[in-house]
Amino acid sequence: MSQALQDLLDLLDLEQIEENIFRGHSRAAVVPRVFGGQVAAQALVAAGRTVPEDRLAHSLHAYFLRPGDPGAPIVYTVDRMNDGRSFTARRVLAVQHGQPIFALSASFQRHEEGFDHQAAMPTAPDPATLPTSADRLRGYDHLDPAVVERFLEAREAIDLRYADDPPYGKFGEPREPHSQVWFRTNGKLADDPLLHVVLATYVSDMTLLDSILLAHGRGGWAVGDVVGASLDHAMWFHRSFRADEWLLYDQESPSAQGGRGLGQARIYTQDGRLAISVIQEGVVRAPR
Repeated sequence: MSQALQDLLDLLDLEQIEENIFRGHSRAAVVPRVFGGQVAAQALVAAGRTVPEDRLAHSLHAYFLRPGDPGAPIVYTVDRMNDGRSFTARRVLAVQHGQPIFALSASFQRHEEGFDHQAAMPTAPDPATLPTSADRLRGYDHLDPAVVERFLEAREAIDLRYADDPPYGKFGEPREPHSQVWFRTNGKLADDPLLHVVLATYVSDMTLLDSILLAHGRGGWAVGDVVGASLDHAMWFHRSFRADEWLLYDQESPSAQGGRGLGQARIYTQDGRLAISVIQEGVVRAPR
């Protein structure tokens, strides 16, 4: 396991300070606020710590309420909303400086057999044939080297490979609002199912708004031609997967309007199983 991955796992391993109350910390992100994927993943950890081990996360719905302060701890309070025969529901509020910054509802289910169908996996290049983040980012002469290093440091624990040029690599002309990214952790993980769901949640906030930028020929935060932030985030976990094995993140944007854009995606295992569905809306504006 890489040191960067171990550091990420330590970041997501919350301290329990009272029953249903947990505390987490942050680290520097690409933007000067807490990375949304981090707070979502930590909130899911807090919820999962109060749920029986035989119940697996099947969905989460979250709102980003305020920018998080990376220099201050985050307190997560868990509301045990329901413990049914098949499903368990939890609500988590993340608080900093006495104010809520993030709210999450998550549902967990005991395993059961049922109807089974899925959308077919789209075609995508083999991840082994694609450049690493370091190779791709350092190949763009127009990017500020300091920005490049911040991106690489923030993603050091994740092997993330774009199938085509990301928004910040090729911009100025609109492109199809569709993006594909392969990802996996930079090292093996334990067999804990919640851990793999939490890591996928963490990564899911990294690139989901890319397709909005592509539709308008914008390079994004790395080049400073947009400002924005995540507003809400929803995920449905359909089938088992491992976050330390290649996952295809197939993303598109059906709409942008009123300073907001919508990204939606499906995440597939390399052998074609639909593992996760994701939807996120974010603020996406031209700088004023």
